[in-house]
Amino acid sequence: MGLIVWLIVGGVCGWLASMVMRTDGQQGIILNIVVGIIGSVIASFLFGAGINQVVTITTFLYSLIGAIILLAIVNLIRRGTVR
Repeated sequence: MGLIVWLIVGGVCGWLASMVMRTDGQQGIILNIVVGIIGSVIASFLFGAGINQVVTITTFLYSLIGAIILLAIVNLIRRGTVR
């Protein structure tokens, strides 16, 4: 059950991050989920939040920040600038 919750939270975080970075039109739902999950992994390394079975506001915000950082890095590599 925890995996399903993290997929849903990852999808929401990836979607919100793509809205913030203005890349939503270029991505589909699968890429949003992947960005959200990788963003939560990045957040666990940066903030020491750890990926556990409990979703709180703090872990959600950390995952969102990690997803935004990931999209900024991808935009920087693709275009040479961060939007």
